[in-house]
Amino acid sequence: MKRIVTIAILAIAAASSAAFAQDVPKIIAELDRQSDFTGKDFAAVYTIVSQKPGEKDSVTQVRMFRRDDKEQFAMLVVLPEVNKGQGYLREDDNVWFYDPTSRKFSFSSIKENIQNSEAKNSDLTKKSILDDYDIIGTKDGAVGKIPVWVIDLKAKTKDVTYERIVLYVRKDRTMLLKQEDFSVSGRLMRTSLYPKYAEIEGRLMPSQMLIVDELNPGERSQLTMTEQSLAPLPDKVFTKAFLEQVNK
Repeated sequence: MKRIVTIAILAIAAASSAAFAQDVPKIIAELDRQSDFTGKDFAAVYTIVSQKPGEKDSVTQVRMFRRDDKEQFAMLVVLPEVNKGQGYLREDDNVWFYDPTSRKFSFSSIKENIQNSEAKNSDLTKKSILDDYDIIGTKDGAVGKIPVWVIDLKAKTKDVTYERIVLYVRKDRTMLLKQEDFSVSGRLMRTSLYPKYAEIEGRLMPSQMLIVDELNPGERSQLTMTEQSLAPLPDKVFTKAFLEQVNK
């Protein structure tokens, strides 16, 4: 009798696991949808407080403008004062950095860090996880006391910031609580936590993020999103001329 019960339990567990495996693409598609404002313009202010051992906390503030249907973004540095007016612009597949002191643009990347923080340009842009990664593993887990799905993903392309990522997604509601980013060699590079969210027209956007540098103990950055808006933006915002003009 015990053997029959054990077999039944294992069969139920296997069926549940198989059902979850089929649902994983839907879960990831929902995460992608939550960060996608195609058909609308998105703007927000991000305040980034960075900590490094032996140094005073540094504060960076940027104003981000996005047009997801064309995969465009423009980012203006507001703080610190010494870097005010610097900016980033994505045109087609190119990302440019603008320095108002030299009045020159230089080639940058979606993978670049924002100023001296642990955050990268890709952290503030539209996500395309389902297009960029293959699912290589799934399991149950927990973040604190919250049950999560742990989804292991491997990059399909070299255009992404990290070769492998592991997502920790709430079971009761599709929300990313934690993400681990790994190098090509399999070394853990960063851990990101998402303790707070804001709902914007049915989408859940992280309003607070904590990014921990796993290579340099004690180095971390906390991002806070405010002033989010879906108001239409002028086309000129997504041009080099815009970054030049706001610095005059």
